[in-house]
Amino acid sequence: MAVAPPVPTSFSGGVEAIVLVMLLTEFAMLRAPLARSQIRLYAFQSLGFSGLAVSVAATQHLDDLYVLAALSFVLKVVVVPSIVLRLLRDARVDLAGSNRLGVASMVLLAIAISVFGFFVVGSLPVHARSLPTATLGLAAAMILVAFLLVILRSDVVSQAVGFFSLENGVSVASLALAARLPLIVEVAFLFDLLVAVVVFGVLMRLHHGRSQTLSTDALDRLRG
Repeated sequence: MAVAPPVPTSFSGGVEAIVLVMLLTEFAMLRAPLARSQIRLYAFQSLGFSGLAVSVAATQHLDDLYVLAALSFVLKVVVVPSIVLRLLRDARVDLAGSNRLGVASMVLLAIAISVFGFFVVGSLPVHARSLPTATLGLAAAMILVAFLLVILRSDVVSQAVGFFSLENGVSVASLALAARLPLIVEVAFLFDLLVAVVVFGVLMRLHHGRSQTLSTDALDRLRG
């Protein structure tokens, strides 16, 4: 007797499309010349995660995920972007720092890393329980590209946005692997995000106050 698939095919296609758009948003962050644009792209990516959480909640009948989706929307789509945008207005700086590589080179490297992460995770004996298995590989690609954004963009805002995007990738992976975790565990990720926002906010203010720039190139020349 054939076993019915755990989720409908239309659900699988919709979920994979959402996660793929979230990954492509990170590619746009790599290309964005303005820090303000990166923040708005992060808000759009976070909106995709909130929609993903609602989809899983409706399909798997997990009411806790509705709360997680609402908290993610308020914090990631509204509060965090608003705080960083206000810091940018106070600093009167909108151009992102210089790239360590050319835009084309960064995008090609991001594609290579995404493909590597997707197929490596796909070859592991790990299967997503609440989402299609492909979303786990896409989440790994998101995490790797977020690391790339932190490494290759030499300004505080881009590195903060890369860290925030990395948290989105981890959240997608947690939905795929353990969507039935208690709500308190899921909210712990959001608490870590708030701590990171405070740390990066203080760093932005202090660094801009001392050097009148958000570029981290000067920090690379420091010697202990």
